[in-house]
Parts: sequence; structure tokens; C-alpha cells
Amino acid sequence: MANYLLVHGAWHGGWCWKRVSPLLRAAGHEVFTPTLTGLGEREHLMSVDIGLDTHIRDVLGVLDYEDLRDVILVGHSYGGMVIAGAADKAAERIAHLVYLDAFVPEDGKALVDYQPPEFLQMFRERTRTEGEGFKLPCVIPAEAFGLTNEQDLAWVRPRLNPHPLKTKLDAVRLANPKAAQIPRTFVYCNNPAVGPFGQFAERLKKDVSWRYVELPTGHDSMITAPKDVAALLLKLALPASNRES
Repeated sequence: MANYLLVHGAWHGGWCWKRVSPLLRAAGHEVFTPTLTGLGEREHLMSVDIGLDTHIRDVLGVLDYEDLRDVILVGHSYGGMVIAGAADKAAERIAHLVYLDAFVPEDGKALVDYQPPEFLQMFRERTRTEGEGFKLPCVIPAEAFGLTNEQDLAWVRPRLNPHPLKTKLDAVRLANPKAAQIPRTFVYCNNPAVGPFGQFAERLKKDVSWRYVELPTGHDSMITAPKDVAALLLKLALPASNRES
């Protein structure tokens, strides 16, 4: 039995894993899908003080209070920033890191460092005019996440809550050499490809220390291709000699 901890991306919540988690549980594994502070059903906790470290502590809290070990820690999109920070502080609890079409940060880098400068300007302006100076409304239409099914769009659109801007501006600190030794996989969702994730795919597919996988689906693959995502994650619970490439 493996322990999976699935961390959602910006504007989402734990709800987005609803189609993946039952497939992992059906295979006999434990699955945790926390919602980060200020998002999803925890939107009432939104505040100007929520930063990247808040969300890292959300994940560390699950690891600690659920007493989890040998965890397959998955981060989608912005969630890559979160799992990188959490793994740095709790490397001994993590068996594998999975960056699902996610940011793969370097020490001292913030999410906005991997996006064009005009994005930061747009983020600040939208937050100032629509988000009381600290809440960034969803600046990406649901269709851009790769959603085409009308039922999926009707489910997702009303759940894309404003995201705390500070989390996108805060730099992640990565100083634990043990965290750098954790096995890791990058999953590039490339049909259609979206956002800045191609830069990570280009680098990591050449890096022999990483497992690199491509999924021919959109960015919100846990919604559009849950069986494929679950199958990929289930392989990571197998001994390395039994995994397919």
C-alpha cells in the first residue's frame, strides 16, 4: 500500500482530484487531497497574509498529523512550488515527487520568475482592481486548462476561486541535500500544451536523474484524463524493476 498526497494548483482545490483518488483507492492505496488555505472550501480563510510558506505548511501538516511515510507527493501546476518546498522540509517522509505539468523551481525562485514580465504586471493590476489588493482572480479561462466537455466546464468554472497573489511572488527555499536525492517524475501534458511548462519539459527530458513522461491531454489532466493520470501514479507504487517507461 502506498500513500498518495495530491496537491492542486492555483485557483483550484482538493475537489479537482475527485476522479483520480477513487482509482488509487480502488487499488488499495491511501489518498489525501488537501485544499490549500484560502482556496476551494477553505476560501473563507483567504487573507492578505497567505504566502507560499502557508501552503507548504498545509502539506507538512498533513504529513505530520496523518503520520505519513513513503509518500508519493504529487503537485499540479502551482502545486509544484508547494511540493518542492514541502519535500525540502520533510525529505525523510517522501518516496517520490511527481510534478504534474507543474513548476519545478530552483532555490530562491518564485513562480513569477518562470513567466514573462508582463504576467506580473497583469497579476498586480487584476489583483488591485478585482481582488482587494491580495486576491488574484482566475486570469485563465477554463477552456485554457484543456477542458472541452461542457459538463466539465460547468463543474470547474464556478470552483475556480481567487488565488492569494503573495504565493506567486514568494521565493521557495531549497537547502536540504537529502531532498535532491528523492526520485522524481515530470509529466508534461502537451495536447494542448499551455503556459510555461514546456521550459521544464525541455530541460528535464534530457536529465537522466528524472523520469520524464508525456500525456497527450490538456493541463487539467486529472479532470480530462483521470484514468491515465491514475495509471501513471500507480506505476510509481511498484518496485522500480516492474515499472514501464
